[in-house]
Amino acid sequence: MIKKQRTPSTYQRNALAPALIAAAVLFLAPALMGSDWFVIIRFVVAILAAIAAWFAFQARQWWWIPILAAIVVLWNPIFPFPFTGPVWSAAQPTAAVAFLIAGSLIKVRRP
Repeated sequence: MIKKQRTPSTYQRNALAPALIAAAVLFLAPALMGSDWFVIIRFVVAILAAIAAWFAFQARQWWWIPILAAIVVLWNPIFPFPFTGPVWSAAQPTAAVAFLIAGSLIKVRRP
């Protein structure tokens, strides 16, 4: 059997793992809104958005920083905004999709 030589990837997507975790949490978030568990969701989302924004900064993809910074501010657990209703429920999967797109597009060339 002939083994095929695998070509290593020329790019790495550092923001993909935090984005996938945040998206999974955000897709679960509407079910937990109004409970005490939503504070944990706010912490997780805000922290992972800050991490993804840092990776966007390192990759010099500046256009993702305002989007991820807005997620950090809106989901911050320290000074939470009193959002409720269908708009806030729709914001959860919208932010999840933003995370998925950012995680797949933020990449840096491997040395």
